[in-house]
Amino acid sequence: MNTMLPEHIAFYALTRKGAKLARSMADAMGGTVFATTRHAGDEDMPFDSLTDLVAETFHRFDGHVFMAAAGIVVRCIAPHIKSKETDPAVVCLDQEGRFAVSLLSGHLGGGNALADRCADVVGGQAVITTATDSAGVVSMDMLAKEKGATIGNIEQVKVVNGALLDKRTVQVFDTKNFLGLKDNDLFEVVSKDQWQMGAPGVWVSVYDDCPDADALWLYPRVLMLGVGCRRGIPGDEIFDHIRNVFDLSGLSMDAVGGLASIDAKSDEPGMLEAASSLGVEPIFYPKEVLDKVEAPNPSGMVMQRMGVGSVSEAAALLLSEGGELLVEKTKTKTVTLAVARKR
Repeated sequence: MNTMLPEHIAFYALTRKGAKLARSMADAMGGTVFATTRHAGDEDMPFDSLTDLVAETFHRFDGHVFMAAAGIVVRCIAPHIKSKETDPAVVCLDQEGRFAVSLLSGHLGGGNALADRCADVVGGQAVITTATDSAGVVSMDMLAKEKGATIGNIEQVKVVNGALLDKRTVQVFDTKNFLGLKDNDLFEVVSKDQWQMGAPGVWVSVYDDCPDADALWLYPRVLMLGVGCRRGIPGDEIFDHIRNVFDLSGLSMDAVGGLASIDAKSDEPGMLEAASSLGVEPIFYPKEVLDKVEAPNPSGMVMQRMGVGSVSEAAALLLSEGGELLVEKTKTKTVTLAVARKR
């Protein structure tokens, strides 16, 4: 069972027993307990209308555990369900804690893991109904999440999962064995030349290079960006240069896993905005650390201004933990960028 639990969990109780159960799970897992005004304790958040409360909390928490009948829960969450890519995990338990049912986002949202953990805490039974889990086969959306890959076309997950459930071999293009499926009998690792168009398959790459629209595209988030910029440069100018370089090199923005620069830029609004647009937390290195990296294109001007021969290439190589420099330093008048693939 996957152990990737939602980080921010809300527990909802409608009865006295339910409130006690909710508190026991919140104590074990962390989270916020919401209980009806009548049954709320000193540390609980009281509410009067579950429907109104869920409308406010549904997308604020990434995990929801209800001590309530499944029908009540379904009616409350139905208006707020959007997509399996973004919906939070939802689990419901009976007030005796006998069953913990994973209702929503079992894989990507961590609902199955949450149900399993809830059952473990209260001594009940997790009820998991996703087909791959029931059959004991790998689920591609779950594997992608665990390995840290972006799914490029979520609609193809069901095609590959369906093939696995039917015991059909699934072809995999994965030159770095990122998914670790090389010795798995359910998969056949193939080269580009061996790829069969239209057959169930998974294409794993940091490039936008899959020729098959019917394949499941997975992008490992292993591309580390080293960025330098002048003071006062807006975030969209930095982001535009990154986008242009990726377009020219054929790399996928979905494979970006991090961004780094020199610590002198740690308060640069544009740098922080660009990192936010990419969905990564920026890392900033002291010049003494950057100076120890052997970069292929050091600059005398950068040494004069920043006290180090390289920012973008050195930062990319550091963040990639000594990986491969895929894109050497590129520059505009205001921005420099290098891209390295993490080992």
